[in-house]
Amino acid sequence: MSRFGRKLSNWTANWLDLPQDTLSDTPRLAMIGNRHLIVENHRGIVHFSNELVRLALTNGELEISGSELVIRAIWTEEIRIEGIIRNITYNGTGEMK
Repeated sequence: MSRFGRKLSNWTANWLDLPQDTLSDTPRLAMIGNRHLIVENHRGIVHFSNELVRLALTNGELEISGSELVIRAIWTEEIRIEGIIRNITYNGTGEMK
């Protein structure tokens, strides 16, 4: 997204009193206990095994570690991971693209 596009999205979200992630490509995580994880706005799978999943994000990577990990569903910008999730690590680049 261009700089102008980001500013327009931020302005629109502020004007409509919406959360910033609603109109942007900011990653969003929803976790249910330690068994289910939904990640929105991912950019693809970097690595997958039953103990480690690494996802590409707009500005870094997300690393999910645990055991018995499976990808239950995957769509263009959303992925659902199940298993015993022990750790989630965000490795950001420090830059917004």
